[in-house]
Amino acid sequence: MSSISFPAEQPGSSSHEQGFYSSSFDANASFQMNPLSSHPPRTPRPSIISSSSAVHVYGQSIYEPQEDMEPVAVDKEYVEEVEEEEEEDKSQAGKVRIRKEEVWRDLFLTSNGRDKAFKLIQYSIRLYLLFHTSISTSRVLRRPTRPVWDAELVKRLRSTASGLSFTRKLLLLFNWLGPLTAIKAQQSVPYSAEVPTEKSKKTTRPFLHTVLYAPPPVLLELVHSVSDDVATLSLLGLFGKKLGERAGRFSDWCWLLATLVGLVENGVERQMIGNLQHEVESRLYSESMSGATSKSKPKDSKIDETELSRLRKQDYWLQISRAKLLMDLIFVSYDVFRIKRLSEPVKTVAGLTAAILSSLKLYHGQRNIILKKLM
Repeated sequence: MSSISFPAEQPGSSSHEQGFYSSSFDANASFQMNPLSSHPPRTPRPSIISSSSAVHVYGQSIYEPQEDMEPVAVDKEYVEEVEEEEEEDKSQAGKVRIRKEEVWRDLFLTSNGRDKAFKLIQYSIRLYLLFHTSISTSRVLRRPTRPVWDAELVKRLRSTASGLSFTRKLLLLFNWLGPLTAIKAQQSVPYSAEVPTEKSKKTTRPFLHTVLYAPPPVLLELVHSVSDDVATLSLLGLFGKKLGERAGRFSDWCWLLATLVGLVENGVERQMIGNLQHEVESRLYSESMSGATSKSKPKDSKIDETELSRLRKQDYWLQISRAKLLMDLIFVSYDVFRIKRLSEPVKTVAGLTAAILSSLKLYHGQRNIILKKLM
């Protein structure tokens, strides 16, 4: 039974009060709780405010974080480790300064980086020629006689753009080695999904069987790269002109299908990341509504904030990829369906936009590679 003890009579109290307490209660007796009561006795709970901080309850210190007001369920060591790791990463990232020249230097060592640089120059020249032609043919700004150097400059720029296009095709030779390597890696996988034995390790799948069961995007990339190489080699004179034209036509169709597949995959990835981002935001919102402060955040809050930042970055770069794929779709649609109306301006703007977006992605990826090496 719970009991409540009353204090003894204080000196200096009135006779009326003494008589009331002496007649009603006994100071040495205890109050007995009714066991049949519908309200059970409450268990005493320790106060969250210490005696040292109780003096400043009505002062300004009530709005300041108190060291004694730590929740019981917080893993303080884990939170401190996460905070220390974040501070170390920020300090290291602040100390490391990567120059743009270093990124471009490492980028131009790869054929993909050179291809993007040549593509930017090529379509910038085509855009200049497009504006130059439109201005020279307009009735308002038409000149009676064009200078000799103007015609010579236009001729040289067109030759430069054509040469850069051919150079880019040469840089893309042997791109079929990438998907072929992925297919050959699947060829050595044993038939059984169980733990491989010595006999199953020696057994490999036939190459034709592996090609037929390869993922469709990988197989499409392989066929696309081979047709591109045939069209490029025909320009070099190793194959006939008709074979080169057919290979180029087939390559355009493969490019169109690959772009559509990329848009579908991009949409699925964005939807998945959007769902994950919504879940993380919901958890953070519920934690913020529960009254968690900066000093009393649980360990899940730190993890959710990092995860939310990562998901937002992924969604941003997926949007960049989606815009680049849309530009590729517009460009290749004019070639596949042989659209003549506004062909030159649309293809020029779409090609330059795709070059800028792809160069931005490539630059960001190369910068992250250098940053990881330095850290």
